[in-house]
Amino acid sequence: MRHVDFSPLYRSTVGFDRLFTMLDSLGQPEAAQSYPPYNIERTGETTYRITMAVAGFDESELSIEVHAHVLAVKGEKAQEDQAEQTEFLYRGIAKRGFERRFQLADHVEVQNASLKNGLLHIDLLRNIPEAMKPRRISIATDPLNAPKAIEAQVI
Repeated sequence: MRHVDFSPLYRSTVGFDRLFTMLDSLGQPEAAQSYPPYNIERTGETTYRITMAVAGFDESELSIEVHAHVLAVKGEKAQEDQAEQTEFLYRGIAKRGFERRFQLADHVEVQNASLKNGLLHIDLLRNIPEAMKPRRISIATDPLNAPKAIEAQVI
């Protein structure tokens, strides 16, 4: 039994639905989804790049969408004319469509995408708002040499 039921936690927490959905999806193996292969690189302190091998796909056959912290990359091959009856002795180049989804963290934005030499590059930027960045708080010390005043009432 590899499935954990998070439904009791849904009743007692507010705002953690996405976390439980992610944990639930981690326990389920993706149906042997290995196509297309991809890399995720950290290219800077706040920049990332996803590189996918999409050989044989044109820009018009690929679509990239971001919705609710999910980056979806889809590829659909256009139908070929069957006018030419070609006989394949071996067919090793995949022409199947695909859909690959990536969970994006908060404040991660897609900057741009490019297709070069059969590799689709998607550049990401983690843009943390100033209000959420850590701040250094100075600690005030009570000077020991400061003169101490004694209060007295004048009658």
